[in-house]
Amino acid sequence: MYPSTIAIREAIEADVPAIVAMLASDTIGGHGDSTDAAALPSYLAAFRTIAASTNETLYVATIADAAGGQGEVVAIFQTLVTTTLLGRGSAAMIIEAVHTRADCRGQGIGAQMIRFCTAKAEADGLRLVQLTSNAGRKDAHRFYEKLGFKQSHLGFKMRLN
Repeated sequence: MYPSTIAIREAIEADVPAIVAMLASDTIGGHGDSTDAAALPSYLAAFRTIAASTNETLYVATIADAAGGQGEVVAIFQTLVTTTLLGRGSAAMIIEAVHTRADCRGQGIGAQMIRFCTAKAEADGLRLVQLTSNAGRKDAHRFYEKLGFKQSHLGFKMRLN
């Protein structure tokens, strides 16, 4: 079972192709991600923007290889720490882009990633951790509830050109 060999670390630029492949295989999200080589510069530019941010972090979960190397990327998530005037000016962590490679789901990897986020948020003194999930991802909703999340808000989006 994977969880004993999973490592979570900040993503590096060399991870981008594996991350994009995972995103492009998503049939529910409808984000238009593609492994087409012509799209790679856009992904690299986005990665560099995230990497340069002091409030955003892109993480990968990897399966350690037999030689103890970094191993292959099997899951991703991104965090954003935002400070608002709500809660007397406290900060919150937003978890985004949670994806586990289809052949690795159900192995406890997602739970490890979410526990990583909540532990980091607690250690950093944040007031809450929140996330959104596509309305069609019923299994994900049960997963998040099992981990202690409560559905408390409705989300709205407006697509722009």
